[in-house]
Amino acid sequence: MEKLIITAAICGAEVTKENNKQVPYTVDEIGREAESAYKAGASIIHLHVREDNGTPTQNIERFKGCIEEIKKKCSEVIIQPSTGGAVGMNNEERLQPIYLDPPPEMATLDCGTMNFGGDEIFINTENTIIYFAEEMNKRNIKYELECFDKGMVDMVLRLQKKGYIKKPLHFNFVLGVIGGINASPRDLTFLVESIPEGSTYTVCAIGRHEFPMVSLSIEKGGHARVGFEDNVYISKGVLAKSNGELVEKVVKIADKFGREIASPNEARKILSI
Repeated sequence: MEKLIITAAICGAEVTKENNKQVPYTVDEIGREAESAYKAGASIIHLHVREDNGTPTQNIERFKGCIEEIKKKCSEVIIQPSTGGAVGMNNEERLQPIYLDPPPEMATLDCGTMNFGGDEIFINTENTIIYFAEEMNKRNIKYELECFDKGMVDMVLRLQKKGYIKKPLHFNFVLGVIGGINASPRDLTFLVESIPEGSTYTVCAIGRHEFPMVSLSIEKGGHARVGFEDNVYISKGVLAKSNGELVEKVVKIADKFGREIASPNEARKILSI
């Protein structure tokens, strides 16, 4: 099997210090958590940014400051800004980080609309997906195709046939979110068997589902995402001390399956960046 790419989603847009006091908000805290994940074995930092009070933002200057801080501490790591932002943001707000100079190597591309529970709707129309893909194509940004359900995979394949989304395809299967596909071996297998030959995929899952689903991905030859965005616990009832601790647990799981850990440059080669 190819080497394992570990992505660390270090803060997200929803989780707060009330959930775990180590969740990073400030530029310094984001740098600290990115460094902890990188030193533990992560080759990709999936990046949301916050104001100092924890409010999610897509402000390009905040992204610039956080990316500069991360690069000071771990210059080789791949930084993958989120274009999802937070529920309620418009397209132009969400796209701000792709207009950085230089542009990021990677960014996320959400592939469908989601009911996030209650009245929260995360809107990604077909035209939004096309627009985001075209803007990333102009800047030679590798998209990670965020799929919360099987219909989103089908959307990717349709838009790829129309020429909007370019191969090779790299998916992130997000499992266990309200409104999306369940975090179960059956459903993960269904998603993996739905993507074209030559594609790559990463798996993340919410809360207690994180490590069982990541383990299955590792066993199947996929890649792994962990981090405070998805789960703040290292084990049942025990809060993780850092994103690095969550990554360390993935490294131990990978060792059981004989998967070596990819460096950032090896990850670039695997993902055709």
